[in-house]
Amino acid sequence: FSGEDIDTAGDLLLQALEDLSEFNFKKFRHTLAHGDLQGRSCIPWGRLEKADWMDTKNLMMNSYGGEDALDVAIIVFKHIHLRNAAEKLQEKREKAIYQAYSHIKDQNARVGDNVSLESRYSKLVIVNKHRDEEERDSSITVDNLFDPGPDGWTPKVVVLVGAAGMGKTMTARKIMLDWASDKVFAKFDYVFYIHCREGNLLTREASMAELITQCCPSGSLPLDKVLEQPEKLLFVIDGFDELRFSFHLPEPELCSQPKEKSLVEITLSSLFRRRFLPESSLLITTRPAALRKLSRFLKCERYAEIVGFSEVERKEYFHKFFNNAEQAAAIFQFVRGNEVLFTMCLVPIVCWIVCTVMKKQFSGTRGLAQSPKTTTGIYILYLSALLQSLRGQLKPDVPAVLRSLCCLAVDGVWKQKVLFEEKEVHGYVLDQRQALPLLLSEHVFQRDISCVSTYSFIHLSFQEFFAALFYLLEDEGEAQDLPAGPSRDVKKLLESYSNSSNYLMLTVRFLFGLLNEDRRRELEEKTGCKIAPRITQELLAWLQDSQKTALALLMQEPAVIRELEVCHCLYETQDERLVATALDSFMGVNLRGLNLNRFDQMVLSFSVKNFPKLESLDLGNCSFLRDDPEDCAGPQEKQEEWKESPIHLLCQALEQSGCKLTKLRLWQCRLTEGSCGALAAVLPVCPSLRELHLGDNELGDGGVRRLSEGLRDPGSSASCLCSPDESATAGPHPSPGQLGHLQVGAQSLDRQGLQLFHSPCQLTGACCEDLCAVLSTSRSLEHLDLSENSLGDGGVRLLCEPLGHPTCALQRLWLQKSGLNEDTLQKIGALKEIKPNLYIGYI
Repeated sequence: FSGEDIDTAGDLLLQALEDLSEFNFKKFRHTLAHGDLQGRSCIPWGRLEKADWMDTKNLMMNSYGGEDALDVAIIVFKHIHLRNAAEKLQEKREKAIYQAYSHIKDQNARVGDNVSLESRYSKLVIVNKHRDEEERDSSITVDNLFDPGPDGWTPKVVVLVGAAGMGKTMTARKIMLDWASDKVFAKFDYVFYIHCREGNLLTREASMAELITQCCPSGSLPLDKVLEQPEKLLFVIDGFDELRFSFHLPEPELCSQPKEKSLVEITLSSLFRRRFLPESSLLITTRPAALRKLSRFLKCERYAEIVGFSEVERKEYFHKFFNNAEQAAAIFQFVRGNEVLFTMCLVPIVCWIVCTVMKKQFSGTRGLAQSPKTTTGIYILYLSALLQSLRGQLKPDVPAVLRSLCCLAVDGVWKQKVLFEEKEVHGYVLDQRQALPLLLSEHVFQRDISCVSTYSFIHLSFQEFFAALFYLLEDEGEAQDLPAGPSRDVKKLLESYSNSSNYLMLTVRFLFGLLNEDRRRELEEKTGCKIAPRITQELLAWLQDSQKTALALLMQEPAVIRELEVCHCLYETQDERLVATALDSFMGVNLRGLNLNRFDQMVLSFSVKNFPKLESLDLGNCSFLRDDPEDCAGPQEKQEEWKESPIHLLCQALEQSGCKLTKLRLWQCRLTEGSCGALAAVLPVCPSLRELHLGDNELGDGGVRRLSEGLRDPGSSASCLCSPDESATAGPHPSPGQLGHLQVGAQSLDRQGLQLFHSPCQLTGACCEDLCAVLSTSRSLEHLDLSENSLGDGGVRLLCEPLGHPTCALQRLWLQKSGLNEDTLQKIGALKEIKPNLYIGYI
């Protein structure tokens, strides 16, 4: 469905016609009007008689469409015995996939200015997400997406997830280019690219076979042969979240044969729901918000998540963007010196904005006029640079154009439209021709038998930004002649967001960002528009209600933050007082199984730092990704001299928050020895901490040594070390009041008493000396779980020495699956006689 395909077909046809002599060109037109076109209708001679090359090309494109027009041209060439011309045209068609995907339009460039995809593309870090919480995510490359997994199972449906601006479409196009160049996916004979954005505009009936032919720029296919081997077919479905189709059609309405004609919605639904070509493979790109909708009708066999650029790729991107190596190096160093800005550049669209703005502003040692800390700030920075370049053309019409742009954007957001036809654009008084290429991108799209011009914002995220701005612009009576659109009732927007598949997520995030007083003032100065924060209370009320589940309300449980997006929204405000007010009714954060890139960590830490009543922080099975792409490749090699622990930002926020935390869960988070140093620094400044869950992390003996330093600090109240994983039961169940303080090991608390979980932390007997020092001095460590660690008999016997001392506070010790010999077990038994209240589990 690619508009670029239309351009390719039209260009090829025009070149072929221009190569004809005057005599052969007349024969071509005569055959086109009167010859046998193998079932296709002829074009009336009256329209062809005086047509030149361009007229003939346009008549053919309008009558047959892009690919069919080329088919007809080849038929006519053969009919008038111009076999060389037919073969030449066919050869050019066979290179069309490479040509169609080898270049991309550089946004905001002059019409026709393209850049090589290879010259701009930088590799993205992709993580293979496991649906099972117990399995660790691992890194994966594009060419491995359809490789067998550890169990030998080869997926046929792969979903590539990425937040807004993470590079999903660029990756999809790079896949097409690399397949055409025989670099990836060699097992597929045909790969078809379907852009969902343009699929929304298709209104006619079409079979899957017709869609296959239409979206293949390589020319006419041996269709029957292609359909005979569906296992050799791959469909790249780009932008599933942009489809407006419901897909909830009854089974009888779906198609079962690839050549069966139906509405495009039904045809695509039949492909997604595997009613035909079930042996084919699907690669679907989508934002995370649409995953729930997708999973309702399609079983996804592999999920992979784009988490952005590593530091290496960011540097590569800057050098590819700027032709001048010296300038690229200088600008990269400037950005690298701004930690927040550099962190945000892990998102490709942010990287592009920063490079674009700095290309306009950078000279000598001068950097950006502002150094934004938020996504909203980045988009305002771009808008400011854009308006600066337009000011001479639009002034004094900037406010009117901006308001019109916001109206168009919000109308599209509400209708889930990202492509607008010319009449819609002009209906919003955006007929400033000189400005359109900078404000919107134009696409040529084939619908039915005609070509139409459509427009979109240069990226969907820009449409969402302008839609958010719509709700804060003061109405100055400028919209009298605009089409009727949504009201400025933000409650309706928030209600729709809560009830939808979250397609409004980024719009809502921008709403919070626009609450920031400095950002509003900056926009007012740049645009001449009045922007008011009148929606603050509605946003705060919605945020608080959105996290309160029905079950939690029924059980009267303390309110907790359950979505990282809440933290992203609050971070955008950069208003610590406002964040504290928003979080005042919450007692905890419960996020599970997330890949937290560096920006996510920064955002989470901002909320933690300003959380007035934070008592519980549960980040079980989350990965704290570093800039090094190897971070995603499973357990890291031990590099204990890290400059910074992966949880450095989180621990720093806890230290600065006036910590009231009682429970901290960091199980299965890929923590190593280096992380224990950061945690040890938190323990003395967090006297309320009672439970610390660190199970299934490769802490090692060195990690225990670092933790021990924190536990021995007089300020530490640690009483129980635990590592949750698999449920088990051992020993008596004391009441919660008997349990004391901090847990590090393998247990957690509920109202019924003690529930045990066991997980190794790569400990050996070498850590027992450090643990003995803690047991001898700590008055608070009451529960310790060391199950499934190879401490050895010598290590356990060493631990027994301080346990018998009257000052030792320990009440429970678990040593399950530790492989102890009879002598050690006897020593444990003797210890229990001396101290009958001490429970030791060792089976």
